[in-house]
Amino acid sequence: MRRVAVVGLGRFGMAVVEQLAASGVQVIAIDSDRELVDEVKDRVDIAVALDSTDERALRSQEIHKADVLIVAIGENFEAALLTAVIAKKELKIPRVICRAGTSMHAEIFRQIGADEVIQPESETGRQLARKLANPFLEDFIDLGEGFTLIELHAPSGFRGKTLRDLNLRVKYGVNLVAIRRTTRTKGKDGLEQTRESLAVPQPEEIIQSEDTLLLIGANENLARLPKE
Repeated sequence: MRRVAVVGLGRFGMAVVEQLAASGVQVIAIDSDRELVDEVKDRVDIAVALDSTDERALRSQEIHKADVLIVAIGENFEAALLTAVIAKKELKIPRVICRAGTSMHAEIFRQIGADEVIQPESETGRQLARKLANPFLEDFIDLGEGFTLIELHAPSGFRGKTLRDLNLRVKYGVNLVAIRRTTRTKGKDGLEQTRESLAVPQPEEIIQSEDTLLLIGANENLARLPKE
């Protein structure tokens, strides 16, 4: 089982811990505040109050055996930086992910060897702006290097047309990976039943009004998709 250590139990760290635990990941929750540790101890495998800048304290909890360590310390950048350095250079943890509050902090984390740097406020702002710019956008995954996988509720201009008619690759330079389709039927008791399915698209597939399209492409091409 994958073992993930999360250092810092503020709002961001706590949200990460709860989602990981709910997904069945072995979680070690760490904070210097004992009250925060007590708050989460019943939901994770290990919850411990310690100073994450103390290498011996981390080793005493076998943090060096973790597959991933997430530095989620928000207020004290010095402590966050030192924790990341210890995790990467001394404990040799395979993957170290750092939360950064500013672009400068993010660059410093990268310079000391962090495998991934997350700026939650910036990313949330970009996600909100992207969804506001395209009301049909349901979700997206940034794949890096200017490419994104998006979930798009079928625009009105796509509905009733086949994939061959739409010719998305030629017209927009994007690829349709799958279609998530919701169907509604009435059961024997007269109550409406909803079923969701995921299908690999075929050329003669007709786009329906409640379909969600999973599309991949360059960001500039995805931005050209209809927004009505």
